[in-house]
Formats: sequence, structure tokens, C-alpha cells
Amino acid sequence: MSDDPPAGEPSPDPAPDDSAPRAAPAAPAAAVGPPDTAPRRLAPELRIGEVRRGAKPGTRYVRVTRAAERTVVRTGDQRYSATLRAEEAHSALSRLWQRFRYWLLGRPLATSRAIEERLSKVKALAIFSSDALSSSAYATEEILLALVLAGTGFLHVALPVAVAIAVLLGVVVLSYRQTVHAYPQGGGTYSVARENLGRWPGLIGGAALLTDYVLTVAVSVSAGVLAITSALPELADYRVQLAVGGVMVMSAVNLRGVREAGTVFAAPTYLFIAAFGAMLVTGVVRLLTGDIAGATLATSVAPRHDVEAAQAMGLFLVLRAFSSGATALTGVEAIANGVQAFKPPESRNAAATMVWMAVILGTFFVGATFLAVRFGIVPTEEESVISQVGRLAFGGENVLYYALQAATATILVLAANTAFNGFPLLASILARDEYLPRQFAFRGDRLAYSFGIVVLGVIAVALLIAFQADTHRLIPLYAIGVFVAFTLSQSGMVRRGRRVRARGWQRAVVINAFGAVVTGAAALVIAYTKFVLGAWIVLVLIPLLVFGLYSINRHYAFVRRRLALPSGAIVPRLRQPSDRPVIVPVGEINLAVVRAVAFATEISSNVIALHVVIDEQSDTSDVEAEWEARFPHVPLAILDSPYRTFQAPFMAYIDALNVPDDVPLTVVLPEFVAVHWWQGYLHNRAAARLREALRHRSNTVVVSVTQQLEDEHTAPDT
Repeated sequence: MSDDPPAGEPSPDPAPDDSAPRAAPAAPAAAVGPPDTAPRRLAPELRIGEVRRGAKPGTRYVRVTRAAERTVVRTGDQRYSATLRAEEAHSALSRLWQRFRYWLLGRPLATSRAIEERLSKVKALAIFSSDALSSSAYATEEILLALVLAGTGFLHVALPVAVAIAVLLGVVVLSYRQTVHAYPQGGGTYSVARENLGRWPGLIGGAALLTDYVLTVAVSVSAGVLAITSALPELADYRVQLAVGGVMVMSAVNLRGVREAGTVFAAPTYLFIAAFGAMLVTGVVRLLTGDIAGATLATSVAPRHDVEAAQAMGLFLVLRAFSSGATALTGVEAIANGVQAFKPPESRNAAATMVWMAVILGTFFVGATFLAVRFGIVPTEEESVISQVGRLAFGGENVLYYALQAATATILVLAANTAFNGFPLLASILARDEYLPRQFAFRGDRLAYSFGIVVLGVIAVALLIAFQADTHRLIPLYAIGVFVAFTLSQSGMVRRGRRVRARGWQRAVVINAFGAVVTGAAALVIAYTKFVLGAWIVLVLIPLLVFGLYSINRHYAFVRRRLALPSGAIVPRLRQPSDRPVIVPVGEINLAVVRAVAFATEISSNVIALHVVIDEQSDTSDVEAEWEARFPHVPLAILDSPYRTFQAPFMAYIDALNVPDDVPLTVVLPEFVAVHWWQGYLHNRAAARLREALRHRSNTVVVSVTQQLEDEHTAPDT
């Protein structure tokens, strides 16, 4: 039997480009074109690219191309891969846009390089802990703002409140360490709650975390702007513009990829750790040496100015202070959500990073509260508490003070980076489970979940504009979602511990149960004390978001049911077919694909189905096995897309086909039509984009075979 590929397949010559998989060394290069054309090497890096007919009858010419310039290469039997060259734009305008995008975000990274984008513990601490660490810059102030309502005589209560929150931090971190080891695939609260508590608790946890991530960006950026305006009051009128600019910069950096974002943000994070640590050490030394008049480690300075009491001191006010300071725990769950972003061994590295984050955060938070109480700091609208503590600790507005302010402002803005990593990761998991539009599940050019990053940035900007980048107006909305997530996660781990009964499960169940009770109580306290201050918005938003997630999932389930296939092989019926080449793009094998293949085989005996592999986690063996079982007479070609795009590799594949110039290539597009216009945006709409691209290709016939969907409320459940 000849080794020549059948007519209508791309050239099998492998390219030396390291962006595409190589063929096995033992596989010989196959001939391209007619069977009488044998492969021959013309130069070290040259191959016969394709054979075409000449202008005169009976003549042919050979087009010679460098292997590195090839757009599609063979990697196995009926297996192909697109190279980076396939992604190149063709028109002048699109080339200009592509060059700008590459300049701004970087050139595309192949899927095979995903492991290189994983984070070390040093970079992961900077990315995933920036939100939690930055909260030490404003959590103390939130406690004091609550207590000052009873006058300045009760500000010393802030210290025991901070210690109680630090204890709660320890319990939560111990629980999430167990989650990291139990769910190394990531997902955090959503994965734990869905598996152990059921669908609805999982959706509530997912919705709460999505809400929390959006608020993380808004609160962090607005707090960073507050730190800037505390040092430079003349910029106070431009806080909204500064906040929006900060979000745009964060979005652009994250679109360049996780590893590159980690490189950019690592230095500012560690600069903040150094500056904040220096403030604490210097402040304690000044207390020990008596440099602060009237203050020692055991005694506090009288409040630096008096504030008239607005209400009596009582349990409600203490609970309000606790709920305000509990914002220090926001961001703790981010590591559990993004375990897969770590280098192997993922769980161990994530757990170690979480411990370091908790130690640093607890020290900073309690230390800053201790100094604020001892220094007699009273919160004001003009200057942040950390700014006042830093001025006293460093002895005035000197270089160290401004370094602290610069580092604090930077980390507060960069704290949003935790959300820019957590939100897209969680959204991708929800999208794979069909609770969010599928666009969230696909990685962009730089192996980042670009769609999630852009959506998060847009929502955060809208929130900042709506609340005028006012930290104190945003804070009441902030902590409810994260404490709901804490409670569901720990409750789920209690259920899992009792079910799995792994080694040491009794101790783990006790820790998680205690944490669930405490964080659940904290969530109720926060909801009660912050309700009239704006928390009601979150309490309404989370159920609406849960309903939206459920509705999206119901739609996908309905589409899957309506496109389901009967069992058994499908033998196409041929009605006077020709030998014209016909290509059928295939995603998942469903009723729409069946109709498209049936039509294609009715008009031609030369039909090839093409499956483009975008998701690096996708196992095509199931697709190939099902195709062989259902369509044994129609060959299926597999085209790997290392840069996770569909259109460019598909176009490169059909451009590489040996189709005579006088024979039109037919592309049959399987499509289904949703009932409502908005349902179309829940799907990738790849057929519409491909149809538009094929419209500009010469000698190509495009046929759409549509499958109409009934209204899911009236269609029979079959």
C-alpha cells in the first residue's frame, strides 16, 4: 500500500518551528500532490511545498517553501498541527492591528508552554497574596472608624478586636490548607461546596466569590488612590480618573500572561513588605526607647484629638468594628482557587505560600493596630491611619515615610491583581461546568483567560465610577461575599471529612466545623451591621447571579438534549455524489454535525471532517472513537491549535489542501439556531466568524446546514 496521503490533505512535512509539535523521527516524509511526485530535499531547510498545474495543459510547477514558513504540519496519521505562521493576518489593516496587539500584549504562546507559565512560590506570594497583605493597610482604619462613633475614649478596644480577627485568620488558613490538598485542580469554595453540599451551595459560593473579586478590584484600587491623595492632597479631585487608569493598567499587564504579571508585580509587593515591616520595627523601637512622649509598650498616648460620641458603646458597636476589620481576611481564599497556577508539586507549593501569607498578614494587621492604639491615632477623612502611624514611627515626613506611602499605594492598587488571577480562573471552571458562557473557558494568546480579565476590568471600572472611587462607600459591600464563601467551604470540608475519613479526619472536621460556625456568625454580623450602609446590594446581587448561572446551565443542558444522537453507526446515503473536495468542521459530535455530514456525503464522495483542538486538556481519543463508530465511511482529521485559535488554523489547513484551481472547495458549516437572540452570545459563534472569513476566499463554496432549536420551555424533554 502506498504511503502517499489521500488527495485533499495538507502536506505532511514537519516544520522545525518549535511552536508546533514535531512528527516522530521514524515517520518518513510523505509525498505531496499526485502519486508520481516523490519527496526530495533541495536544501537543508527546504521541502517541496505543493505541486500545481501550469498555465498550459499537461504542465505542472513546484512551489518551494521553507519548512519554518509552513502553516500546517503533519504530526501523525490523520493528525496535524498549525504553526504560528497560520496566525498571521492577511489584510493591511488586520496586520497593523496584529502588530499593535503583539507589541502591547506580546506574541502568542503555544499551549505546550503552559507549564512554563506556572508560578514559583516567590512570584505566587506576590500575585495571590497582594490582596490579603494590602488589607493590613486599611483594616485597622475600618475598626477605628467604627469605634470612634462612641468617642475617642474607646479606641483601645481596637487591639483585642484585631487579635480576635487574627485568630479567625488562623482557623480559615488551616481549613483552606486542607482544601488545597483535597482539591488540587482549584476552584476553592465552588468545587468544595458543589461536590459535598450540592449544586445550589456550590452556585452560591461561586457567585459570592465572583462578587468578592469584583469588589476586590474596586476597593483595592480606590484604597491605593486614597494613599496617593493622602501624600499628595492636590490630586484628590482626580481620584476617579486615577482609579480607572489603575484598572486599565492592571488589565493590560495581566493580558500579557500570568508569569509576566508575576515578574512585574513581585518587586512592589516585596517592597511593601519591607517598608511596612520597617514601620512596625521602628515604631516598636521608639516605644521601647520612650521617643514617643507618654507612650510605651504597655501604655498609650491620649487620643490626638477628641471626637464627640455619636452613640453609646455596646456589643453592637464591637460587632460592627469586628465586621469592618474582618476585611483583613479578604483574599485569603485566592490561593485555593488558583492551585493550578503553581509549579509542581502544586498542592504543596500552594499550601506553603498560604502559610507565609497568613504569618505576614497577621503580623502586619495586629502590629499596625497595636501602634495605632499606642500612638493615639484617630481616623480622619484627610489622611489614612497608616499614613499617620508611619509619620510618627519614622519621625516625620522624611524619605522613609514617603517610601512607605509609595509602597502602600502601589500594593493597594496591585492587590487587584489577586482578583485578576482569581476571577478568570474561577470563571473558567464555571464555564467548563456550563454555568458561564464558554468564552470564559478559553485561554488567550498569552495563555491567560483573556475574556475573564476584560470582563472583570469593565465591571470594576463601572463600579468605581458609580461609587466615585470612595473606599469607605465600597467597604460595606466587600466582606459579605468572602465570609459566605468561607462558611460554605469549611462546611463542605466537614462533610467531606466525615465521608472520606482520611488520616486525621477527626481533627480536620473539628477545625473546619469551628471555622464554619465562626465565619458564618461573622457573615451574619456583617450583613446585619452593614445592611443599611450598602450591604443590601450584595445580598440582592448574589441571588440574582446564582439565578443567572443556573439559567445559563439550563440553556446548555437543553441544547445538549436537543442535539443528542441516537446510538449506533450512521451510514450516509449517497445520491449521485461527485468527487469535489468537501470539508466539514466538527466541534462536538451532535445532531447539527450529523445533518452537515449527511448533506456533505450527498453531494460528494470526497468528504473530510476536521476537528480543531483548542483546549490543551481535551482528549481527542473519545471524539475519534465516537466518530469511527458513527461515521466509519468519513475520515476525521485532527488539527492541533497550539495558540488556541480556531479560525486561523482552519484557514491554514484548507489553504494547504491540494485542490486544483478549477475545482471549488466546499465547506459545510454545521450550525444550530437558538430561539432568543441573547442566547447566541452564550456560544462561541465560531461558524459565523468562519463564514465571514471564507467569504473573502476565492474558489470556495460555503454551505450552512442549520438545526433549529425549539423553545426550551415548550420543547419535549427528550
